[in-house]
Amino acid sequence: MIYEMRTYDLKPRSLAEVEKRFGEAYEKRKKYSVLAAFWHTEIGPLNQIVHVWPYNDLEERSRIRAAAVKDGAWPPATTEFIVNMRSEIMMPFSISPELKPGKMGPYYEMRTYTHAAGDLPKLRAVWEKAVPARLKFSPLCAAWHSELGGLNKFVHIWPYPSLDARIATRDKAHAAGVWPPSAEKLGLPGYNLVAQENKILMPSAFSPLQ
Repeated sequence: MIYEMRTYDLKPRSLAEVEKRFGEAYEKRKKYSVLAAFWHTEIGPLNQIVHVWPYNDLEERSRIRAAAVKDGAWPPATTEFIVNMRSEIMMPFSISPELKPGKMGPYYEMRTYTHAAGDLPKLRAVWEKAVPARLKFSPLCAAWHSELGGLNKFVHIWPYPSLDARIATRDKAHAAGVWPPSAEKLGLPGYNLVAQENKILMPSAFSPLQ
């Protein structure tokens, strides 16, 4: 399983119209393959949408996208509102659950870490050992690393019923000494991060993941 994560920066005050047009076009597009999630930013970089598409592999992605475009089902008529577009192919860690339709949020915290080149195996080992203890406090939505697009990226997404619940949950995990992950405490080699980003996302009305 791979996930294509597409991030679009929009012109100010265009979000409502973009989501409307995207949702209308998706009604035709989904017969080819379905979305995993569609979010817009609430806190962090504003005027941004993030949509995630699951595929078995890159060959299936190319075939499905080509068929949808050929039949005129895609893309949605939103180009006049788009300032910038980014696409990344993400690979799930073993601890990452499959994205399935349902309600987990509606608030999703997406944290994107850029790690030093070559440090992915160390980071993965630490997180795959640390996350089970963290799951006692709240569920994980996704833990992915980038395969194509922006390199050396690690993305983890956490759902919460409210922003207050996010703070309370993180405080409890920290007080219990299980978060944030510590390579030293886990007896594993450390890794280096060179950048960290954070944003709060909320699902659109047509997002399979709410």
